[in-house]
Amino acid sequence: MHYNAIWLSDIHLGYRDCKAEFLLDFLNKTHGDTLYLVGDVVDLESMKRSFLWPQSHHEVLRKIISLANSGTRVIYVPGNHDGLVRDIVGSSVLNIEIHPHYVHTTGDGKQLLLMHGDEFDHAVLCSAFTRIIGDAGYSLLLRLNRWSNRVRRGLGLPYWSLAYYVKNRVKNARAAIAAFEEAAALEALRWGVDGIICGHIHQPEIRTIDGILYCNDGDWVESCTALIEHRGGKLELIHWGDLQQAIKSDHAANDATITAPYRLPRLSP
Repeated sequence: MHYNAIWLSDIHLGYRDCKAEFLLDFLNKTHGDTLYLVGDVVDLESMKRSFLWPQSHHEVLRKIISLANSGTRVIYVPGNHDGLVRDIVGSSVLNIEIHPHYVHTTGDGKQLLLMHGDEFDHAVLCSAFTRIIGDAGYSLLLRLNRWSNRVRRGLGLPYWSLAYYVKNRVKNARAAIAAFEEAAALEALRWGVDGIICGHIHQPEIRTIDGILYCNDGDWVESCTALIEHRGGKLELIHWGDLQQAIKSDHAANDATITAPYRLPRLSP
């Protein structure tokens, strides 16, 4: 499992619902020439409210630093939850390059803009009250997600995200996701590149929007997904939990039969 590049975002180390064990397994079993960290790696906002740092979170951070020191190029584009890192963009820390944004060229020549995605929050129009209700609802979903997966483990079933399932069946949430994706594609068009890769909304996706390739590498709180680039330049979303599977590739970006929400994962191996 050796790739040209791997994209990870919204890991949220220091947050209770981070799936650090799954991510550590992914990092131990895959390798990329370049590892892109597309924001919200360490959840500094959550840690301000309640400090949490389990051993598994520490091991993920150690693994990333080890990769940076052993030949993998690691490029870090900070997000809103690790926004303090934006104060040192342009520098290198522990062999990890920190950039405000970045343009990646794939093996088949596509130029892809990397941004975390909180830059497009303005496109998701809602009142302050609606945002508060939405945040509270999301926190409740994650709590239910935690308990439902304890039950599933007891029944011998693999990890499955209740939060992801419910969120994708709420009309307003789907509309907000679509508005975000369209704003991201418009930014890529403004830059004159072929596509954009971002995170932020915890919604893995590969699709084309007005000729722009939109990629979201997902997260490690709900979906446990990464975006990878194969040697020939093919991009693919991978889910990595108790079961691992490819979800969608850029070759199928226009395939209307493959639509979100994706099955994360199939319920049998």
